[in-house]
Amino acid sequence: MKLLTRTTLYFLAAMVPLLAVGGYLLFYQFSNEINKRVDRELVSEEVQWIRYLQTATAGGSRFILRSPDILIYPVVDNPTLYPQITTTFDKRENDNQQVSFRQLRHVVSVRGVPYQIIIRKSQEQKSALVANVTWIMLIVFMGLFAVMMLFNWLISRKVWQPFRETLQKIRTMELGKMPAVHFDRTATEEFTELNASLNSMTQKIYSDYRSMKEFTENAAHEMQTPLAVAQSKLELLLQDESLGEPQIQTIAQASMALNRLSKLNQSLLLLARIENNQYVAREPVSMAEITRKYLRLFEEIIQDKGLHVHTEFWDNFFIWVHPFLADSLVSNLLGNAIKYNYAGGEIQVSITEKEYCIANTSRLPAIEPEQLFKRFHTAGDTGEPSTGLGLAIVKRIAENHHLQVVYGKEGETHRFCLTKTQDNV
Repeated sequence: MKLLTRTTLYFLAAMVPLLAVGGYLLFYQFSNEINKRVDRELVSEEVQWIRYLQTATAGGSRFILRSPDILIYPVVDNPTLYPQITTTFDKRENDNQQVSFRQLRHVVSVRGVPYQIIIRKSQEQKSALVANVTWIMLIVFMGLFAVMMLFNWLISRKVWQPFRETLQKIRTMELGKMPAVHFDRTATEEFTELNASLNSMTQKIYSDYRSMKEFTENAAHEMQTPLAVAQSKLELLLQDESLGEPQIQTIAQASMALNRLSKLNQSLLLLARIENNQYVAREPVSMAEITRKYLRLFEEIIQDKGLHVHTEFWDNFFIWVHPFLADSLVSNLLGNAIKYNYAGGEIQVSITEKEYCIANTSRLPAIEPEQLFKRFHTAGDTGEPSTGLGLAIVKRIAENHHLQVVYGKEGETHRFCLTKTQDNV
């Protein structure tokens, strides 16, 4: 969940109850004010009727008045000190609908005679007024709520804009271009502190990257020379006729291990250079031409294994990649198709404008997805030395050049396909 969404939900959780309580308090206060006003009118009307009773009963006569809203008649009860005002309900005469009334009851003494005075006022107008005001309050609150949400969203977007810009820079950052990336100061102190920390971190990362890059290159170059010297010395030693068979086998095994170490060193150096983007593509490369070249180079090995090669070059597969890396792609994929094949097996190379596929027969099981491009993982024992870095190199080249590697197995056929993404078209 986005931070803006989370803060908005918290804002809603706080504002909705507050608006509900505020609306209820306004409704309650408004209703009480109307009741107080009606109560004052009832008391004022009662005072006028008491004055009228004193005048009407001056000659000792009795007074009785009955109407829907006023009832005055003599009673035998004792006078009450204060009038009692309550809310009552009654039915209309025409439609039997319940109507609320505000009613005053008071027993007063007029010229020594107790009179019951009942005065009531209809609350229909009050109900209609309260309903209208309630709807107005709801509309105002909803409008206010919508405006507050809109302003909160707009303000939050503006406030968080520096953070989004920083995040976009981080997403598009490349190791080789770190010195050109700078996170600017902002009007928000927290974002300024974040950007300052990122500036310091990127400088340190780039410094470490440069140191690692130089160390990798220097170490690889320095290792190649003693490895080559050791390899040549072992080859010279193998030519010594005074050596016995056990010594020759031992030296041959050491030579094979040294050769494997040399290949491993070259592969690791290649991976480091690929990750450091040291191979820049100058122009599109034809994968069909490179495939024909490596089919010729591997022709002797293919014939020794009795493999049947089928090629279907429907179109040319051009990709933007350094020629050396294109060679590495084809040599690794085609080399694996030969290495893990069985004698008399088949290899099929299919090339279209949008896809480059190499398929081979093999009795090995399908490669697990989590092991497919894992470094130093070998598909199986083929009796041939392997660094376990071939597919890792293929994957890294593909990722750095907007290519997608797809693997699948059907029956005994293993298939690797390269497809172009939009950026490599």
